[in-house]
Amino acid sequence: MSGADVRARDERGGGDKRDSGADVRARDERGGGDQRKSAFVFAVRVRPGASRTAVGGRYDGRYGAAVVVAVNAPAVDGRATEAVLRATASALGLRRSAVAVRAGTTSRDKLLVVADPPPDLADRLRTIRDGPSGAQ
Repeated sequence: MSGADVRARDERGGGDKRDSGADVRARDERGGGDQRKSAFVFAVRVRPGASRTAVGGRYDGRYGAAVVVAVNAPAVDGRATEAVLRATASALGLRRSAVAVRAGTTSRDKLLVVADPPPDLADRLRTIRDGPSGAQ
């Protein structure tokens, strides 16, 4: 199942309902019932063509409070976007394959999504974005 809208039967047996991309129903491998897999969505602000790659800092932009990600790669043919995904995954202690673009593929303001995030991901992100004290 893919896409931002996934059709699922209503628990009451009624009609269809639409689930957002953040909650996707997945069939249990053992053939059991449905189980929810959550996703974590967060905003980033990209600075392509920077002298060095760095993840950290806050930018209040289009999608709210965003993490600033500076990358060496130019904003050509998706190279900066790929560099952002690698740098962000590394800074958050995740595999590159766990992080994907949800919105803003060709924009400096992007929404990234982490499928099946670790429980402390929000704290990791807050530390990177706001600093260790959590101050603005």
